Amino acid sequence: MRHSLLLLGVCFFLLGCHQHPLTDYRPLDRVGMNSGTVEQLKKLNTSDAEVLQLVKLKGSGVTDDTCVALLARARQHQHVFSSADATISLAGAGFTETQILEIAANDQLDTVSGEAVTLRLIGLSDSTVQMLLQRHMQGQPTLSSGQISRLKNTGLTERQILDRINAGITEDAADKEIAQREAQRNHANTGFTRVRGRKPR
Repeated sequence: MRHSLLLLGVCFFLLGCHQHPLTDYRPLDRVGMNSGTVEQLKKLNTSDAEVLQLVKLKGSGVTDDTCVALLARARQHQHVFSSADATISLAGAGFTETQILEIAANDQLDTVSGEAVTLRLIGLSDSTVQMLLQRHMQGQPTLSSGQISRLKNTGLTERQILDRINAGITEDAADKEIAQREAQRNHANTGFTRVRGRKPR
């Protein structure tokens, strides 16, 4: 009996270590977060560090609902929410909050945000960017955004690049093709045309 009580006490102690009863939520009030949203965040046991993350999000224009959803996703994956910068980068690159939440649901905000932003900046269509991100999140082989950009710069179309990715092209194979295509392009530019003019008398 004594052993059971001791074990129970240890459990309560360990659980208590993760409680944040003294969190200061006033910064969220100051950036205009709805009081109902703050109550939801209290139920999620938000820490002071997470409050600061949420202040960043709210200040960048992220909605209250998405702030709560992002924190809830972090709880589902059993860690604190610390991905405000990644979220803001994605939003700044044109990703919708629904798309951002999908990435958060896979617990990959920090791991794919850089790639996602670069893919958007390359100028790929939304459907292609989404497909490539799905491959990243599912652990399927795909090319890095850097290689995709280089292939695009050699003149390949988006469709041609996707065909290569779906066929399983590796980074090394992409390197070789890029080198070949760049060499061909450079060789094509080495020819010259003789300019014929009037002969001097």
